Amino acid sequence: MTKSDLVAVVTLKLKLPHPRAELLIDLVLSSISNALTRGEGVFIRGFGTFSVREYSGYDGRNPRTGAIAHVRPKRRAFFKVGKELGERVGRGRDERNGTHT
Repeated sequence: MTKSDLVAVVTLKLKLPHPRAELLIDLVLSSISNALTRGEGVFIRGFGTFSVREYSGYDGRNPRTGAIAHVRPKRRAFFKVGKELGERVGRGRDERNGTHT
């Protein structure tokens, strides 16, 4: 599913004009991005948790030349799936009739 698909679903479900649905999706996504940029986590019950993980720098090796290369410390966004979503995904589709169980 792409962002445009998500906007289309919100447009249909909430009967919003397309530009307002797009604004709503943009607002939600930018709020999550801004929180992560500030180093805060975002917890959405039943869906999952977005957090920031910090990785230390280390000396790596260039696989082609074998030369040592320093890898700088970095911060990366991380998502951990929530219990309810994990269970729903695990159940998947009922293969007999193609519907969700």
